[in-house]
Amino acid sequence: MPRFFVDSPLEPGDVLTLPDEVARHVQVLRLAAGDSLTLFNGRGGQHEAELVELGRRSALARIGAFEPADAEPPYRITLAQGIAGGDKMDWLIEKAVELGVARIAPLAAARSVVRLSAERASRRHAHWQAIVRAACEQCGRNRLPDVDAACDFSKWLETLPAPADDGAMRLMLSPRAATAFASLPAAPPAAEVILLIGPEGGLSREEEDAALAHGFAPLSLGPRVLRTETAGMAVLAALAARWGGW
Repeated sequence: MPRFFVDSPLEPGDVLTLPDEVARHVQVLRLAAGDSLTLFNGRGGQHEAELVELGRRSALARIGAFEPADAEPPYRITLAQGIAGGDKMDWLIEKAVELGVARIAPLAAARSVVRLSAERASRRHAHWQAIVRAACEQCGRNRLPDVDAACDFSKWLETLPAPADDGAMRLMLSPRAATAFASLPAAPPAAEVILLIGPEGGLSREEEDAALAHGFAPLSLGPRVLRTETAGMAVLAALAARWGGW
């Protein structure tokens, strides 16, 4: 059944004018009045719905019963990702949502290939938010992960609370790390996990030192150096298998 995100309250029995982008998608799928669909607003759960009217540029749907469906993993992970070039960042965000992250923090690091002006950064942020919504529609998540606006690496570190204050598990992937992935606990922590990954060129020595000073533990994925778009997805998938996220 087609699933669509709508940023509005959903009450059984109400007839809702679907957002323009959803109406266009309904047209592309060649749905017709009387067809069923699923609507969710990112706040948990989903609603059955029925198309009741379909125009050339608009669509109306009647909201049906609420279903308390939940596809969230039993842990909370923030992916702090050095901004990757080309289409890699889009792919990263889409796959991270599918793998259950709760938040994505795009970071402009010293070795980042991409440099975003304020105007371009604003456009990219809106684009990344659209990717998150589409990924949730596809994968069945009913809670939207947060995606932050792009932030300078050092400024982002300054926004973090003292490690002792939030109790978060802070992990930094590094080819120089001696601690292996297998050393992580077998059960998910109660507090948040922050996974820090550099851009294509990795984090600089100074950035790694700064992260260490902010409570990040360096983590190794073994003898092979993975690309930035591979490393995070590998860890997220491995943690899902280890911590019951599948």
